[in-house]
Amino acid sequence: MNSDIIFRYFPDLSAEQKSQYTALFDLYRNWNNQINVISRKDIDELYVRHILHSLGIAKVMQFKSETKVLDVGTGGGFPGIPLAIMFPEVNFHLVDSIGKKIKVVQNVSEALALKNLTAEQTRAEQVEDQYDFVVSRAVTRLKPFYQWVKNKFRRESFNDLPNGILYLKGGDLQDELKEAKKKYQLYDLAAYFEEDFFETKKVVYVPVIP
Repeated sequence: MNSDIIFRYFPDLSAEQKSQYTALFDLYRNWNNQINVISRKDIDELYVRHILHSLGIAKVMQFKSETKVLDVGTGGGFPGIPLAIMFPEVNFHLVDSIGKKIKVVQNVSEALALKNLTAEQTRAEQVEDQYDFVVSRAVTRLKPFYQWVKNKFRRESFNDLPNGILYLKGGDLQDELKEAKKKYQLYDLAAYFEEDFFETKKVVYVPVIP
């Protein structure tokens, strides 16, 4: 599997973006040999299970220039790095509590010359800045996640959706969404991507600023 799958679903990429997406495989494979940021069996599926999955957010939300996005529990840089390539005019701050994962993020970002991305070893609750959107990929259940990030939002919204959470989740979410007791919209990624992997994958959007 190579980066062509990204170009098929996102045909309007610049030459630089194509080059950056293509470079991701070798960068992650090399880092994965030193620090296990992606499961060994998953590295060959990097483009579908990690990069394209991250870009599910780009199918439901086109961030406008100067939007500030916080990626909580980014791990090796997902969804933040694929989104930072997709939206070069948007500012991304990626956080994770595990230092070696942030080291990978910083090095991958540097190799790609991403000027719109910063990465920091910290917990979500300790982040002091404010953002338009918080993105994440199945870090925990929505209810505790909401508590971590609810005070991290700027009051003024200027994107097509009011400021809030864009959360990549899979499986049966009924109980989790009921437990969270928040307004939400569900976007089914199978509507955008035809691979079997996306059959139960969704983006959960939770507005935080009314």
